[in-house]
Order: sequence, then structure tokens, then C-alpha cells
Amino acid sequence: MSQVLYLKWRPGDWDEVIGQDHIITTLKNSVRRDRISHAQIFSGPRGTGKTSTARVLAKAANCLAEDPAARPCNECANCQSVIKGEFLDLIEIDAASNTSVDDVRELREKINFSPNVGRFKVYVIDEVHMLSTSAFNALLKTLEEPPAHAIFILATTEIHRIPITVISRCQRHDFRRISVDEIVKQLENMAAAEKITAGQNVLRLIARQATGSLRDAISILDQLSNAENEITAELVHQILGTSPDQAVLNFVDAMLVGDSGKGLNTLHQSAERGNDPVQFTKQVVAYFRNVLLMKMDNADRIDVPENLLPTISSHSNKISMKELLDLIRVFNNAANDRGASWQPTLPLEMAFLEGLEVINKEGSDLGVSGMPQTRAEKTSPKPAQETPRTTPRKQAPSQQEPPQDKPQKKGQQPLTVLQQWRKILEGVRDVNPVTQGILNSCKPLGIKDNQLVLSFQSNAIKEKIDGGDHIKITEDAIEKVIGVRLPILCVVGGKDQADLPDGVDPDGLVAAVVRDLGGTLVSGEDDN
Repeated sequence: MSQVLYLKWRPGDWDEVIGQDHIITTLKNSVRRDRISHAQIFSGPRGTGKTSTARVLAKAANCLAEDPAARPCNECANCQSVIKGEFLDLIEIDAASNTSVDDVRELREKINFSPNVGRFKVYVIDEVHMLSTSAFNALLKTLEEPPAHAIFILATTEIHRIPITVISRCQRHDFRRISVDEIVKQLENMAAAEKITAGQNVLRLIARQATGSLRDAISILDQLSNAENEITAELVHQILGTSPDQAVLNFVDAMLVGDSGKGLNTLHQSAERGNDPVQFTKQVVAYFRNVLLMKMDNADRIDVPENLLPTISSHSNKISMKELLDLIRVFNNAANDRGASWQPTLPLEMAFLEGLEVINKEGSDLGVSGMPQTRAEKTSPKPAQETPRTTPRKQAPSQQEPPQDKPQKKGQQPLTVLQQWRKILEGVRDVNPVTQGILNSCKPLGIKDNQLVLSFQSNAIKEKIDGGDHIKITEDAIEKVIGVRLPILCVVGGKDQADLPDGVDPDGLVAAVVRDLGGTLVSGEDDN
């Protein structure tokens, strides 16, 4: 069986560790001077060389070469034993599966035994932040008074979860993310040695996708090399579920001019091609970061093809710093949203609609034609608007009576709203697609005190409907469809509807009928 590339190309010497020169210099000097610290913490992102460096240090500490500066030699019996995974004095522990205090106590009992063949027993504890509090306390006693023949190397991706009492007793080394150029250079060497055909533009695309993790980049290259003889940019996008740069540019362009149809169509076409919406969202965040760097006169830090720089510069001139920061927050939150996995494009769709609000200031205000206004149109003088409504949405019953030519019974209103909800949404979309997008994330629950109760999944979405003219647009659409003016009450509630206002009866007759129709609408009023 052939070995996977990231194991085959695992660093075996100091010079093979990529991108961590500040750490390697310190460790080499400690070996040369025979002053290796008894406890060390290697912290940093995944795939940056923490455990590989720990193995190199273990070899150097037990190398039999006479010249300390030449350790590890990778030729002596001890070095060869480590390379083959047979060195008994190198103990690697996965803290994720050995989290209890009993595991650490067992380690403490064995640590006092002398090394089998080497000078030191080296304990490498990976993902050490997974240890329990009691296990950390037990480990602390060992770190305070370690035997002379023991070296501890604690590796973690989450240094903030390590007790300060442990950190203070260790020599700390912070591994950094590896730059795109360093990853590309290493991938070029590997591709040449492994006879993998891939252009530099493809290797750079892989390097950017790895986000500073050399191991991830090597794994991606390995995966792609097994798919086709020649790795192309199209293959990278297909296998990784990413979108070409042009799709991201079209998406951003649509947002900046307020074209909701083009923007949504772009992301849906991307999803239909098999591209992952989460990856697409991350690419949008990365692009806005490049716009931010351009805006802050840091263009030399932007790693994109040369032909994209003019577009990035153009976008940086069309958007304010506040808008840009808001967009980065919106799409970064969407990239981390796992609550809508049943509808994977929903977080991206919602982020796009919220992005339209950020750009257009007033939630993509619509003109007479129903198309979003451009930024230039929005800055032109506007006629005086009617005085905003200051009275509570809950109005007196006399104000809520349906028109005389369309009388309805109390019990008919909830059913009518449910039956006509799709038509209501269509009416809303004709006025403002942003409002319709927000309403797609709610459920109408019933009538309470002559108010239509809409349930939203989170406060964040509820706050969107409460802003701008979204409530008024919805009320207008309801009145147009069913002939009754219903004020809207927005609540936040889950499937159990535990957060419904008092008086909405989930067990009434109307609720039963609605559930038969496949909905969750209930009414707090008695049927006549």
C-alpha cells in the first residue's frame, strides 16, 4: 500500500520544517548546548508542523552523533528507530481519547522508570487542551518536579484552553500559519518528485484553499492527483466545491449595484454546479478582505492573480469602510452558520439580502418599476415621506375591522392567512425582494388580539424584519390579498412554540385544521 503524501513528506530534520524558522533556531541551539527544556508547549493552527517538530526534537535529544550540532543525524540506531516508529522512549499520547485524571496518573507512575535505550523519555501529548481540569492538575505536579530523564512536549491548537499554571511551567513556542508562497514552493518540489502535473496557478489555488496549513495543502494535492493525471483549475473547483473567481466577482458586483436577481441567480448557479455554499461564502469573505487591504493601502499583501487587482481597486473605491466592515461581519457569520444544514444555501442567501441592506442603506428600497434603486438614485433628493408610525402595532379593535364589502368571521382570518401565505409572499416580493427573503425564514402562528403572530428562528432574523419598512410592506400585502388589515407581532420561537404570546392556543380547533393542511398556524380566538 502506498503511503499518503503528508506522511511520506513529513519533516525528518530541522531544515525540512517549513515556515517556522523562529522556533527551529531556538530548538537547534538548545540541542547544541545540551539545554533542552524539560517541558515545552507547541501551539498554533493545525497542519503547521507541531507534532513533526516534536518528533525531530525527540530524535535530536536521543541522537548518538558525537557532535551535538549534527543532531539528529538520521543515521544512528536511535534516529532510525524513531523514523520506523519503534523507539520505545518516544511516547505519543492523544489527549482527546485520554482525558481523565486516571490516564495522567498512569503516566506519572510510569515516568519514573529509566529510559529503555535513549537518554530521555520524550512524551508528546497532542491536543493537550482536551484534558479535564483534574487531569491538568495531576499533570501539573509532574511538570513541577519532573525526573531528569523526561521531556514533555504539549501540542495544542487552542492555547487559551490551557491553564496558566501549566503554561507558566513550560517553554512556549507559537507556530504560525505558513504563507502561500512557502506552501507553493513546497508543493512544487513535491509535484516534481512525485511526477504530478500541475501548473503554478493551480498550486497557488490549492495553497490559498489550505489557509496556512501545509498538511491540508499536501492532502488536497494528494486527493487531486488521484483524480486525474493533470490537475487543472477546473478540477480543483470541482473536487473542493469552490467557485471560480469570476462567480465571486459577479456575486459582489450584483450586491454593490443592488441587483438581487443577478446575485441570487449567481449563487444558485454555483450551487447547481456542485459548489459548496459554505466554501462560496468563505471565498466572498476572503475577497472582501482583499478589498479591505486595498482600501488600507496594503495591496502588496493581496494574494490574487494580477488581472483581479484592478477590479479589487475599483470595488474599494465604490464602498465605504463602514459598509465593508459590516459586509465582512455578515458573511463571516454566515460562513460559521450551521443551523440551516437542511437548506445549505440559506445562510448565504440571507447574508446576501442583508448585504443589500448594508449597501443600499434602507434595505434595497424599490422604485415604481419594482427594481432596486442604484446607489446614485438613492443619493438623489427624495420627496417628503409620510410621518413614521409611532403608535403601537397593537391597535384598537375598531381600527382593525375588515372592509364592509369583505366581511369575515374571526375564525376565518387565521385559515385565510395560511391558505394565502404563498400569494402574500409573492405580493411582498413584487414590492421588495429583501422583505420576501426575510419572511421565508418565519412561520405564521395565528391571530392574537387582532395581530398576526410571526415566529422567527432567531433574534438576528427578527431584528431584520423590525428594521426599515418590512413590516408595513407585509401588512400592505396581507390587506391586498385577504382584504383585512392585520398588524404584525414578531416573536422568536422554536418548534415547541414555547415563546408564543399568552392567549395563542396551540390546541384549538383552528390549530387542528391548520396542522391537517401541513402548517403550524394556531389561533387564540374562539370560532363563531
